[in-house]
Amino acid sequence: MSLILGGWRGVGSLCRGLECSGTIRRIACVRRSSQAAPERVHHSCQAINPAKLVTTVLPWRGDAGVRQFRRKLSLVAASPTDSTNYSLSQVSLTPKKQINVSIGSGYPQDWSGDLLALGVFEGDLPSKEGSLSGCLATLDASLDGAIEDIIQTYEFKGKEGSQQAVRVGGKIKNVVLIGLGKVEDAALEAKWGLSLFQTLGAAAAAAAKTTKARTLALALTQLPPVDEGEASGKAANGLLHAIYETSRFKSSETGPKLESAELLFGGKDGAAAVQRAQAFVAGATLTRYLVEAPPNVCTPAHLAQAAEEIAESAPDVYQLKVLEKADCEALKMGLYLGVAEASALPPKFIHLTYTGAGEIKRRVGIVGKGLTFDSGGYNIKAGAGSMIEMMKIDMGGSGAVLGAAKTLALLKPEGIEVHFVIAACENMVAGGGMRPGDILVASNGKTVEINNTDAEGRLTLADALLYVQNQGQLDAVVDIATLTGACMIALGPAIAGLYGSSDAAAEAVAAAARRAGEKVWRMPLEKAYADALKSPIADYKNVGGRAGGSIHAALFLNEFVDTERVAWVHLDAAAPVFSDKDGSATGFGAQTLAQWVLGEAGLAG
Repeated sequence: MSLILGGWRGVGSLCRGLECSGTIRRIACVRRSSQAAPERVHHSCQAINPAKLVTTVLPWRGDAGVRQFRRKLSLVAASPTDSTNYSLSQVSLTPKKQINVSIGSGYPQDWSGDLLALGVFEGDLPSKEGSLSGCLATLDASLDGAIEDIIQTYEFKGKEGSQQAVRVGGKIKNVVLIGLGKVEDAALEAKWGLSLFQTLGAAAAAAAKTTKARTLALALTQLPPVDEGEASGKAANGLLHAIYETSRFKSSETGPKLESAELLFGGKDGAAAVQRAQAFVAGATLTRYLVEAPPNVCTPAHLAQAAEEIAESAPDVYQLKVLEKADCEALKMGLYLGVAEASALPPKFIHLTYTGAGEIKRRVGIVGKGLTFDSGGYNIKAGAGSMIEMMKIDMGGSGAVLGAAKTLALLKPEGIEVHFVIAACENMVAGGGMRPGDILVASNGKTVEINNTDAEGRLTLADALLYVQNQGQLDAVVDIATLTGACMIALGPAIAGLYGSSDAAAEAVAAAARRAGEKVWRMPLEKAYADALKSPIADYKNVGGRAGGSIHAALFLNEFVDTERVAWVHLDAAAPVFSDKDGSATGFGAQTLAQWVLGEAGLAG
């Protein structure tokens, strides 16, 4: 528990009383000089429940203040004998339940369990009733005609995106037919969004949720002309990603019943492809955990904790450095610290370095916006549509960065060095906070006039981009941020805007997104719009005009990147990190970033 006390009279007896009661183990009290200007004194205490971290700020009112303080403290301090955890401050970053995914060698008709998901191509279906052949005929015979009934009753045609589930009983309790379209169109990678086999896995996951299946088999009526192992990996990716349910913060945690999934295709390379898929989904799941967490859980320190857990999981490839406020002051990060100034929570500047085995051939940087809560500052988010209650997601970029880092910890690509950088803080309102009209100084000496305190993410990113460029000669840098509502309005809820310093740099990230099954759209980095960022009294303003807001934000960041020395890509992911429809985080960005790193290492796939 952290207590902020003012004054002196009666504090000693109060502290002793709290210590004796067992509510608090340690407490320090400091007298305020009567001549000194009033200031808050921060006292660090350790509560019996180590998961309970609460900050209480109370004015001092003598003995009445003691009574008031005791009453308020009782609302947040659990009894030392009460085992109930009333706090959310310590939440696991690892799923309690792992679904076992394996490659099977049998046939669909020989399998027994809760749910058989069968991918069906259009050409596998009969032109008339009673003319099933091949795999479908064999399976139909083993299920007493159930497959024929599904096809005829529901007029199932195998069109891509169609599906039909029925309960059949017997050794296979449920069957779902999933349409895959024409076999000649089957591909491992879609031009846009999820691949065919990711969609197959996702459809199987949806059916597993509906039927509450504990065991699942996924099969194909025929093998299309693609790499069988890669197809199984894509299906596993879609399945594991779609089976996710958010319930960690409910009083009774629920979740999918699924315990095991067997892919009845994949060949000799299937097991390795599935293991690779599990690594990608593990990263995306960490991203979801971080983005969905409320701001009283996902603080700057919580992000640092996540980075620490990643580093500790793979000490042979990771090194972690967390810069505290004093360190950032020494580096003159005036933009970042200006944003962080109003928060009671200390900023954490996270630098996680991945060094693959072997000769390092590529060095890259990945920067994520890490605003764990964004009130808007003095330009506070107010009124209908302000989305202030959703501003826990403003660290979605940093969540994606840490998710990608987790994937690399599992895959350990060789020959590449990656610098993951997050300038984590809150944007709050306080007397000493950043004001509209202030001028802040970046770590490279450039000055910025603050026209809007709610355009804070670009300020933190600017110092982070400058920092990462000082980590040796990098070949490329990508930043990802929930940066602008303008991009959300332009591209809708599922697509990130992509800006690049060159066509080659932009295409490298776009190709990674296609491999990941995530949607990005190239946006123009229109240099003529940069005039809107000119300030009459500083080097730059932090906002341009109303029109072209996402472009202005990208142009602002561009001013802090030496694009003649390093290739740079900016992802504005304000919309796709969270699904309003599902009410949960999507994990967006983690797989794209990890795929990009693998591509830079020559290991794309």
